[in-house]
Amino acid sequence: MAKQKIFDTAIQPETAVLVGIILPDSSEEKEREYLEELAFLVDTAGGIVKEVFTQKLNHPDRSTFVGSGKLDEIKAYVKAEEIDIVVFDDELSPSQLRNIEKELNVKILDRSNLILDIFARRAKSAQAKTQVELAQLQYLLPRLTRMWTHLERQRGGIGMRGPGESQIESDRRMILNKIALLKDRLKSIDRQAETQRKNRGQLIRVALVGYTNVGKSTIMNLISKSDVFAENKLFATLDTTVRKVVINNLPFLLSDTVGFIRKLPHHLVECFKSTLDEVREADVLLHVVDISHPSFEDHIRAVNETLKDLSALDKPTITVFNKIDAYRHDAASSEGDDSNEPEETAPVSLEAFKSSWMARHNSPAVFISATDKVNVDGFRKLLYETVVNMHTERYPYDNLLY
Repeated sequence: MAKQKIFDTAIQPETAVLVGIILPDSSEEKEREYLEELAFLVDTAGGIVKEVFTQKLNHPDRSTFVGSGKLDEIKAYVKAEEIDIVVFDDELSPSQLRNIEKELNVKILDRSNLILDIFARRAKSAQAKTQVELAQLQYLLPRLTRMWTHLERQRGGIGMRGPGESQIESDRRMILNKIALLKDRLKSIDRQAETQRKNRGQLIRVALVGYTNVGKSTIMNLISKSDVFAENKLFATLDTTVRKVVINNLPFLLSDTVGFIRKLPHHLVECFKSTLDEVREADVLLHVVDISHPSFEDHIRAVNETLKDLSALDKPTITVFNKIDAYRHDAASSEGDDSNEPEETAPVSLEAFKSSWMARHNSPAVFISATDKVNVDGFRKLLYETVVNMHTERYPYDNLLY
């Protein structure tokens, strides 16, 4: 009897290489940070990063983003290792996308397209799905021509106006109509959300904001004792979640919002501004920062820039430095030590955090670990004092507090 062959039918994760360029106004260290973030995005989307390519350029190549020599190097690696996707750290123009795809003959994504793919996987509510679809169509519209290369005219002249052009025009009209329809649908959803917000009564609104993957949803679960989805992935939360929270005798509303990120595509920010209405209408912001991340200061700046776009930068804000359990301070190396041993790291005490420059420059600030529940009582106390002062000032005759 012939032995049966066994085939593995499990879907294998796609392999990817990352490509970034180092411009004169940037640095190798900064580009490495961006590419590490891009690798995390690929991991969140379910891919596996096999290699990273970088090139120093004065400006991106108009045709292929990177130079021809670097593109040949990428092509050789992609062919040898049978790579599925090549992901570029910056947004590619339609012509760059077409030229690179033709040269490498594999799937090409840029940062914007990758983020849109993750958003599409994460969207659960009608509002988030509509916003993602709108952003995808706005991204696709200028890139339509590459989808119909098999119908393009080979020569100009009389009698050569073929079906390619009419097909593209037809698709463009369909997409424009769909975009208009989605915008109308979003307006309708926004009106419903506005009505819901008006019906929430005389309660102070607190909104969690911050860079993606800093622990906002974990803090939401900790404070509100609810069950909001949280995991160590980028954009784990897309839909705004609002919970009523009571600390001591004081009720208030706490909302969790989508995380921000550097190099977030502009049209994506525009589409998600309606989701961030909770931020615009909040009375107090809890700006959550992952203090264990080496680039947390850049993250603070990126979040503040987005808050400025939302006209929410001037709101009363408590900076919540999270993940202090994972923070390590570089121990000063002794003088004259020429060994190549890596510097030891040491944990930092809570008192040291409270007297640090981070506390002084971001007042009011609190240092916690949401996972290990370190200084949670101190966080609750500061939040209670902030909300109770605002509540008594706004609703002086409210007997909820007495």
